[in-house]
Amino acid sequence: MCEVAMEEQDREISDAEPQEHSFVTENGVMMVVNHSRVRAPLSVVLATVLYLAEFISAAVLCSRYHKTDDTIWMGCTITFMLLPAVLIQLTLTFIHRDLGRDRPLVLFLHLLLLGPLIRCFEALVVYYKAGKKEEPYVTISRKINLKKGQKTPMEWEIGQSERILATHRNAFKRTAVIQAFLGSTPQLTLQLYASIQEKYFLLPVRLTLMIITLISITYGALVCSVLAIQIRYDDYKVQLRPGAYLCLIVWRGMEIATRVTALVLFSTALTYWVILVGVVNVLFFFFLPWVEFWSKKGSLTENIEKNFSKLGTTVVLCMFTLLYACINIFCWSAVQLDLSHRELIERKQHWNRLAMYYGGRFIENFLLMTLWYFFQSDFYEYVCAPLLGVQLLVCYSLAVLFMLLFYQFCHPCRHLFKYNVHDCLGCICCCKRRRRERGGRRGEMPPSYSTAATMVMTSEEPLQLLDPQNSQPPDLNSHQEERETAIVDDIMEAA
Repeated sequence: MCEVAMEEQDREISDAEPQEHSFVTENGVMMVVNHSRVRAPLSVVLATVLYLAEFISAAVLCSRYHKTDDTIWMGCTITFMLLPAVLIQLTLTFIHRDLGRDRPLVLFLHLLLLGPLIRCFEALVVYYKAGKKEEPYVTISRKINLKKGQKTPMEWEIGQSERILATHRNAFKRTAVIQAFLGSTPQLTLQLYASIQEKYFLLPVRLTLMIITLISITYGALVCSVLAIQIRYDDYKVQLRPGAYLCLIVWRGMEIATRVTALVLFSTALTYWVILVGVVNVLFFFFLPWVEFWSKKGSLTENIEKNFSKLGTTVVLCMFTLLYACINIFCWSAVQLDLSHRELIERKQHWNRLAMYYGGRFIENFLLMTLWYFFQSDFYEYVCAPLLGVQLLVCYSLAVLFMLLFYQFCHPCRHLFKYNVHDCLGCICCCKRRRRERGGRRGEMPPSYSTAATMVMTSEEPLQLLDPQNSQPPDLNSHQEERETAIVDDIMEAA
């Protein structure tokens, strides 16, 4: 755990913007930056504000339920309010290692479920004190700056204030994911279901809580996507543009809102069957990493925590896998678990898993909406059920579209992809074209070798087609297959 935390700190620090004074070393490759500029801990502040806003609004709503004697709604709301809050306190205490330090005030505030507040205050104090006095040299962070396909190695000198802020940011990233998928998603589902069961009687407090939980879930999914990119491309300086963040927000927001709405509508028609749907999803995504781990005959990683026994390591991995399963119930987690790896994350991008997930989730949402249409109650007689179902499916398709746009045009490391969305779609079109040609040529003589070479790509060609940097300059006087390669290269560079 210590090694993983240190690597995540370097990854977080590498996102800092360097100061303008820099120079190039003698070899002309390495650029050394004297100091990196300390960034404001905005992610820490945002996570704290979302935590406090959701906790306060849920507490006020519980008091309303108590006055109206709605014990079931009140009990479920309290559960989804306290469960993530307790897990967040344990996470912050574990990461900052406060149990081995003499900090009674901090531990007392954690007992009062106010740990994120004191942590945010500490981060702000460190930020405002940074730069006012000369800090001793600590270490150097080395990353590769990727700009328009050009790789430039860079170095930053890291001070003590930057490391402390990096620790706070990494801790609050974990808490944001826990808050989003162990508290906000079930809370949003519960309040939306309660609103429908009470005939659209929306309290202002309940509406406020639903809006806050949707923002919290979207932010948690955004953090998952960014962390996945930073882990996969650890050697590179990852920096997302505003357009990439906008594409991520639209993608994640529409995907989560559509998924929650489909589950809630299905639960209003078949209340007890939705429990089966949820249990099957949790068990599938929980045991999937373990089945892959057992099939590979791997051994448990020993870097979770040095003081942990094998049983303690297994318990921590089970909790981590449970969080992974809860994320995948509502949206794509953007990572694949590898329990035998020291980072617990598989760095390769598997497009087939991405396609299988969204294809299977689209079919599941379609089945849920179809069952809701046939078993809906009389309450929906004034609602155009087919139109509502089509709208939800279209919204989910738009979410998938924005996801494809992000990977094709907005991903910060898209120049490092061996295959991108354009290549996958091109392979599918080529396969369909070959099938049509084979079907049309049945009963005819097979074409000569020169004709087949212009129509069918050999097994060695995709490496050249999909990697423009390693391909040779096209020869305008060569055969038609070389001209085809140049056309594909131009398309890839334009994308």
